[in-house]
Amino acid sequence: MKVIDIYEEVKAAKTIGISGHIRPDGDCVGSCLGLYLYLKKKCSGARVQVMLEKPGDIFSCISGFDEIDSTFSGQQEPYDVFIALDCEKSRLGEAEKFFDQAGKRINIDHHISNENGCGDVNYVIPTASSASELVYDVIRKEELDAEIAKALYIGIIHDTGVFQYSNTSSKTLQTASHLISYGFDFPALISSTFYEKTYIQNQILGRALLESILFMDGRCVVSMIDKKTMAFYNADSHDLEGIVSQLRNTRGVECAIFMYQTGTLEYKVSLRSAGIIDVARVAAFFGGGGHIRAAGVTMQGTFHDIVNNLSAQIALQFEENADKKEAE
Repeated sequence: MKVIDIYEEVKAAKTIGISGHIRPDGDCVGSCLGLYLYLKKKCSGARVQVMLEKPGDIFSCISGFDEIDSTFSGQQEPYDVFIALDCEKSRLGEAEKFFDQAGKRINIDHHISNENGCGDVNYVIPTASSASELVYDVIRKEELDAEIAKALYIGIIHDTGVFQYSNTSSKTLQTASHLISYGFDFPALISSTFYEKTYIQNQILGRALLESILFMDGRCVVSMIDKKTMAFYNADSHDLEGIVSQLRNTRGVECAIFMYQTGTLEYKVSLRSAGIIDVARVAAFFGGGGHIRAAGVTMQGTFHDIVNNLSAQIALQFEENADKKEAE
Protein backbone atom coordinates (compact mmCIF):
# COMPACT_ATOMS: atom_id res chain seq x y z
CA MET A 1 0.00 0.00 0.00
CA LYS A 2 1.43 3.37 -1.04
CA VAL A 3 2.57 5.69 1.74
CA ILE A 4 0.43 8.79 2.24
CA ASP A 5 1.37 12.34 3.21
CA ILE A 6 -0.95 12.95 6.16
CA TYR A 7 -0.63 16.73 5.90
CA GLU A 8 -1.83 16.67 2.28
CA GLU A 9 -4.81 14.60 3.37
CA VAL A 10 -5.90 16.96 6.16
CA LYS A 11 -4.59 20.42 5.22
CA ALA A 12 -8.03 21.75 4.19
CA ALA A 13 -9.71 20.50 7.37
CA LYS A 14 -10.89 22.83 10.12
CA THR A 15 -11.65 20.00 12.55
CA ILE A 16 -9.58 16.82 12.91
CA GLY A 17 -10.31 13.93 15.26
CA ILE A 18 -7.87 11.18 16.21
CA SER A 19 -8.55 7.95 18.07
CA GLY A 20 -7.29 4.41 18.54
CA HIS A 21 -8.53 1.13 19.91
CA ILE A 22 -10.27 0.37 23.18
CA ARG A 23 -7.95 -0.46 26.08
CA PRO A 24 -5.11 1.53 24.49
CA ASP A 25 -1.62 0.07 24.77
CA GLY A 26 1.73 1.77 24.29
CA ASP A 27 1.63 1.76 20.51
CA CYS A 28 -1.92 3.09 20.41
CA VAL A 29 -1.10 5.93 22.83
CA GLY A 30 2.24 6.72 21.21
CA SER A 31 0.91 6.80 17.65
CA CYS A 32 -2.17 8.86 18.57
CA LEU A 33 -0.23 11.44 20.59
CA GLY A 34 2.64 11.54 18.10
CA LEU A 35 0.24 12.32 15.27
CA TYR A 36 -1.72 14.73 17.48
CA LEU A 37 1.43 16.72 18.28
CA TYR A 38 2.43 16.77 14.62
CA LEU A 39 -0.95 17.96 13.34
CA LYS A 40 -1.26 20.61 16.06
CA LYS A 41 2.10 21.92 14.94
CA LYS A 42 1.51 21.61 11.19
CA CYS A 43 -2.20 22.57 11.05
CA SER A 44 -2.19 25.55 13.39
CA GLY A 45 -5.51 26.83 12.04
CA ALA A 46 -7.38 23.58 12.68
CA ARG A 47 -8.98 22.22 15.83
CA VAL A 48 -7.28 18.89 16.54
CA GLN A 49 -8.65 16.52 19.18
CA VAL A 50 -7.48 13.12 20.39
CA MET A 51 -9.93 10.73 22.06
CA LEU A 52 -8.97 7.53 23.87
CA GLU A 53 -10.11 5.47 26.79
CA LYS A 54 -7.98 6.64 29.71
CA PRO A 55 -4.47 5.24 29.16
CA GLY A 56 -2.20 4.04 31.93
CA ASP A 57 -0.37 6.73 33.89
CA ILE A 58 2.98 5.32 32.72
CA PHE A 59 2.35 7.21 29.48
CA SER A 60 1.93 10.58 31.19
CA CYS A 61 5.52 11.36 30.16
CA ILE A 62 4.25 11.88 26.59
CA SER A 63 3.39 15.46 25.68
CA GLY A 64 -0.33 15.87 25.08
CA PHE A 65 -1.29 13.12 27.53
CA ASP A 66 -3.32 15.57 29.63
CA GLU A 67 -5.17 16.75 26.52
CA ILE A 68 -6.66 13.33 25.74
CA ASP A 69 -10.46 13.40 25.83
CA SER A 70 -11.52 10.21 27.61
CA THR A 71 -15.16 11.35 27.87
CA PHE A 72 -15.62 11.08 24.09
CA SER A 73 -17.63 14.29 24.16
CA GLY A 74 -16.23 15.27 20.76
CA GLN A 75 -18.28 17.86 18.95
CA GLN A 76 -21.83 18.04 17.65
CA GLU A 77 -20.93 18.64 14.01
CA PRO A 78 -19.14 15.89 12.05
CA TYR A 79 -15.36 16.22 11.91
CA ASP A 80 -13.91 17.27 8.59
CA VAL A 81 -11.38 14.45 9.00
CA PHE A 82 -11.27 11.61 11.50
CA ILE A 83 -8.23 9.34 11.80
CA ALA A 84 -8.37 5.80 13.21
CA LEU A 85 -4.98 4.53 14.36
CA ASP A 86 -3.79 1.03 15.22
CA CYS A 87 -7.17 -0.61 14.56
CA GLU A 88 -10.15 -0.94 12.28
CA LYS A 89 -13.24 1.08 13.11
CA SER A 90 -15.16 -1.49 15.16
CA ARG A 91 -12.42 -1.35 17.81
CA LEU A 92 -12.69 2.43 18.21
CA GLY A 93 -15.32 1.99 20.90
CA GLU A 94 -17.15 5.24 21.62
CA ALA A 95 -15.17 7.05 18.91
CA GLU A 96 -16.60 4.88 16.13
CA LYS A 97 -19.57 7.21 15.64
CA PHE A 98 -17.23 10.16 15.00
CA PHE A 99 -15.29 8.13 12.44
CA ASP A 100 -18.48 7.08 10.64
CA GLN A 101 -19.83 10.64 10.46
CA ALA A 102 -16.61 12.37 9.36
CA GLY A 103 -16.27 14.09 5.99
CA LYS A 104 -13.07 12.12 5.33
CA ARG A 105 -12.02 8.97 7.15
CA ILE A 106 -8.37 7.95 7.35
CA ASN A 107 -7.15 4.59 8.67
CA ILE A 108 -3.52 3.88 9.62
CA ASP A 109 -2.93 0.38 10.94
CA HIS A 110 -0.60 -2.64 10.94
CA HIS A 111 -2.99 -5.48 11.82
CA ILE A 112 -3.34 -8.19 9.19
CA SER A 113 -7.01 -8.60 10.13
CA ASN A 114 -7.51 -5.08 8.72
CA GLU A 115 -5.21 -5.36 5.71
CA ASN A 116 -7.59 -3.51 3.35
CA GLY A 117 -8.30 -0.66 5.77
CA CYS A 118 -11.65 0.81 6.74
CA GLY A 119 -11.28 4.42 5.66
CA ASP A 120 -11.66 6.54 2.56
CA VAL A 121 -7.86 6.82 2.71
CA ASN A 122 -5.87 3.90 4.09
CA TYR A 123 -2.27 3.19 4.99
CA VAL A 124 -2.22 -0.36 6.34
CA ILE A 125 1.04 -2.31 6.35
CA PRO A 126 0.67 -5.65 8.19
CA THR A 127 4.44 -6.24 8.16
CA ALA A 128 5.15 -3.00 10.02
CA SER A 129 6.24 -3.21 13.63
CA SER A 130 3.67 -0.76 14.90
CA ALA A 131 1.23 2.00 14.10
CA SER A 132 3.83 4.41 15.48
CA GLU A 133 6.29 3.33 12.78
CA LEU A 134 3.58 4.03 10.19
CA VAL A 135 2.88 7.48 11.65
CA TYR A 136 6.60 8.17 11.24
CA ASP A 137 6.21 7.22 7.56
CA VAL A 138 3.34 9.64 6.90
CA ILE A 139 4.72 12.77 8.55
CA ARG A 140 7.18 15.22 7.05
CA LYS A 141 10.50 14.66 8.75
CA GLU A 142 11.43 18.35 8.83
CA GLU A 143 8.57 18.84 11.29
CA LEU A 144 9.81 16.16 13.71
CA ASP A 145 10.85 17.37 17.15
CA ALA A 146 11.87 15.72 20.41
CA GLU A 147 8.32 15.40 21.78
CA ILE A 148 6.88 13.84 18.62
CA ALA A 149 9.92 11.54 18.38
CA LYS A 150 9.54 10.46 22.01
CA ALA A 151 5.86 9.57 21.52
CA LEU A 152 6.58 7.46 18.45
CA TYR A 153 9.59 5.79 20.05
CA ILE A 154 7.48 4.70 23.04
CA GLY A 155 4.90 3.23 20.65
CA ILE A 156 7.55 1.29 18.76
CA ILE A 157 9.27 -0.17 21.84
CA HIS A 158 5.97 -1.35 23.27
CA ASP A 159 4.82 -3.19 20.15
CA THR A 160 8.24 -4.72 19.48
CA GLY A 161 8.99 -5.71 23.07
CA VAL A 162 11.99 -3.35 22.94
CA PHE A 163 13.01 -4.72 19.53
CA GLN A 164 12.95 -8.41 20.50
CA TYR A 165 9.77 -9.50 18.66
CA SER A 166 9.81 -10.82 15.11
CA ASN A 167 7.96 -7.75 13.81
CA THR A 168 11.19 -5.77 14.29
CA SER A 169 12.75 -5.08 10.89
CA SER A 170 15.83 -3.21 9.76
CA LYS A 171 13.50 -0.35 8.86
CA THR A 172 12.13 -0.37 12.42
CA LEU A 173 15.65 -0.03 13.81
CA GLN A 174 16.50 2.73 11.33
CA THR A 175 13.35 4.59 12.36
CA ALA A 176 14.18 4.19 16.05
CA SER A 177 17.74 5.36 15.39
CA HIS A 178 16.46 8.56 13.81
CA LEU A 179 13.98 9.13 16.65
CA ILE A 180 16.57 8.85 19.44
CA SER A 181 18.77 11.36 17.61
CA TYR A 182 16.42 14.02 19.00
CA GLY A 183 18.10 13.63 22.36
CA PHE A 184 15.44 12.39 24.78
CA ASP A 185 16.45 9.94 27.53
CA PHE A 186 15.42 6.72 25.79
CA PRO A 187 16.87 4.27 28.37
CA ALA A 188 14.76 5.95 31.06
CA LEU A 189 11.67 5.71 28.83
CA ILE A 190 12.23 1.99 28.27
CA SER A 191 12.66 1.40 31.99
CA SER A 192 9.72 3.50 33.19
CA THR A 193 7.13 2.56 30.55
CA PHE A 194 8.06 -1.04 29.67
CA TYR A 195 9.96 -2.81 32.44
CA GLU A 196 9.08 -1.01 35.66
CA LYS A 197 6.11 -2.45 37.58
CA THR A 198 4.21 -1.33 40.64
CA TYR A 199 4.00 -3.53 43.71
CA ILE A 200 0.39 -4.40 42.78
CA GLN A 201 1.42 -5.35 39.24
CA ASN A 202 4.13 -7.65 40.58
CA GLN A 203 1.69 -9.23 43.02
CA ILE A 204 -0.91 -9.98 40.38
CA LEU A 205 1.77 -11.19 37.95
CA GLY A 206 2.96 -13.60 40.63
CA ARG A 207 -0.60 -14.80 41.18
CA ALA A 208 -1.12 -15.38 37.46
CA LEU A 209 2.14 -17.32 37.14
CA LEU A 210 1.47 -19.37 40.28
CA GLU A 211 -1.95 -20.44 39.03
CA SER A 212 -0.96 -21.02 35.39
CA ILE A 213 -1.64 -24.41 33.81
CA LEU A 214 0.45 -26.25 31.23
CA PHE A 215 -1.46 -28.34 28.69
CA MET A 216 -1.07 -29.93 25.27
CA ASP A 217 2.04 -31.79 26.47
CA GLY A 218 3.56 -28.58 27.78
CA ARG A 219 3.27 -26.75 24.47
CA CYS A 220 0.61 -24.35 25.77
CA VAL A 221 0.11 -22.46 29.00
CA VAL A 222 -2.95 -20.62 30.28
CA SER A 223 -3.77 -18.41 33.23
CA MET A 224 -6.80 -16.39 34.27
CA ILE A 225 -7.58 -13.56 36.66
CA ASP A 226 -11.22 -13.12 37.67
CA LYS A 227 -12.95 -9.97 38.88
CA LYS A 228 -12.81 -11.08 42.50
CA THR A 229 -9.03 -11.39 42.33
CA MET A 230 -8.67 -8.03 40.62
CA ALA A 231 -10.77 -6.44 43.36
CA PHE A 232 -8.64 -8.12 46.05
CA TYR A 233 -5.48 -6.54 44.63
CA ASN A 234 -7.27 -3.29 43.72
CA ALA A 235 -6.05 -3.84 40.16
CA ASP A 236 -7.41 -2.74 36.81
CA SER A 237 -6.71 -3.86 33.24
CA HIS A 238 -3.56 -1.69 33.02
CA ASP A 239 -2.04 -3.76 35.82
CA LEU A 240 -2.31 -6.92 33.71
CA GLU A 241 -0.13 -5.81 30.82
CA GLY A 242 2.87 -8.03 30.19
CA ILE A 243 1.47 -11.13 31.92
CA VAL A 244 0.83 -13.03 28.70
CA SER A 245 4.35 -12.29 27.45
CA GLN A 246 5.83 -13.59 30.70
CA LEU A 247 3.76 -16.76 30.35
CA ARG A 248 5.10 -17.16 26.82
CA ASN A 249 8.64 -17.16 28.22
CA THR A 250 7.99 -20.56 29.81
CA ARG A 251 10.43 -23.10 28.37
CA GLY A 252 8.83 -25.40 25.81
CA VAL A 253 5.70 -23.27 25.40
CA GLU A 254 4.62 -22.49 21.84
CA CYS A 255 1.39 -20.67 22.70
CA ALA A 256 0.42 -18.69 25.80
CA ILE A 257 -3.11 -17.66 26.76
CA PHE A 258 -3.97 -15.10 29.40
CA MET A 259 -7.51 -13.98 30.13
CA TYR A 260 -9.15 -11.69 32.61
CA GLN A 261 -12.82 -11.39 33.45
CA THR A 262 -14.64 -8.32 32.17
CA GLY A 263 -18.22 -9.35 32.98
CA THR A 264 -20.44 -12.30 33.80
CA LEU A 265 -19.13 -15.17 31.66
CA GLU A 266 -17.07 -12.70 29.61
CA TYR A 267 -13.28 -12.59 29.30
CA LYS A 268 -10.69 -10.54 27.46
CA VAL A 269 -8.25 -13.06 25.99
CA SER A 270 -4.65 -12.35 24.97
CA LEU A 271 -2.62 -14.85 22.95
CA ARG A 272 1.12 -15.02 22.24
CA SER A 273 2.99 -17.42 19.97
CA ALA A 274 6.59 -18.55 19.63
CA GLY A 275 6.07 -18.82 15.88
CA ILE A 276 4.46 -22.15 15.02
CA ILE A 277 0.92 -21.05 15.92
CA ASP A 278 -0.70 -18.15 14.07
CA VAL A 279 -2.64 -16.65 16.96
CA ALA A 280 -4.22 -14.02 14.71
CA ARG A 281 -5.95 -16.87 12.91
CA VAL A 282 -7.11 -18.35 16.25
CA ALA A 283 -8.43 -14.99 17.43
CA ALA A 284 -10.13 -14.25 14.09
CA PHE A 285 -12.07 -17.52 14.32
CA PHE A 286 -13.77 -16.12 17.42
CA GLY A 287 -14.19 -12.58 16.11
CA GLY A 288 -10.90 -11.06 17.27
CA GLY A 289 -7.69 -10.25 15.47
CA GLY A 290 -4.10 -9.13 15.70
CA HIS A 291 -0.77 -10.42 14.49
CA ILE A 292 0.70 -13.85 13.83
CA ARG A 293 2.49 -13.87 17.19
CA ALA A 294 0.25 -11.54 19.23
CA ALA A 295 -3.52 -11.35 19.10
CA GLY A 296 -6.60 -10.88 21.23
CA VAL A 297 -10.33 -11.48 21.41
CA THR A 298 -13.24 -11.07 23.80
CA MET A 299 -15.04 -14.35 24.46
CA GLN A 300 -18.13 -15.49 26.34
CA GLY A 301 -18.45 -18.63 28.43
CA THR A 302 -16.81 -20.25 31.42
CA PHE A 303 -13.04 -20.31 31.76
CA HIS A 304 -12.93 -24.01 30.87
CA ASP A 305 -15.25 -23.62 27.88
CA ILE A 306 -13.09 -20.83 26.47
CA VAL A 307 -9.88 -22.81 26.97
CA ASN A 308 -11.45 -25.83 25.28
CA ASN A 309 -12.63 -23.75 22.31
CA LEU A 310 -9.24 -22.07 21.88
CA SER A 311 -7.46 -25.40 22.29
CA ALA A 312 -9.40 -26.92 19.41
CA GLN A 313 -8.20 -24.20 17.03
CA ILE A 314 -4.63 -24.33 18.31
CA ALA A 315 -4.59 -28.13 17.97
CA LEU A 316 -5.61 -27.84 14.32
CA GLN A 317 -2.50 -25.78 13.63
CA PHE A 318 -0.26 -28.18 15.52
CA GLU A 319 -1.68 -30.97 13.36
CA GLU A 320 -1.17 -28.95 10.17
CA ASN A 321 2.42 -28.28 11.13
CA ALA A 322 3.02 -31.98 11.85
CA ASP A 323 1.52 -32.92 8.45
CA LYS A 324 3.84 -30.43 6.71
CA LYS A 325 6.87 -31.93 8.43
CA GLU A 326 5.82 -35.45 7.39
CA ALA A 327 5.34 -34.28 3.79
CA GLU A 328 8.84 -32.88 3.76
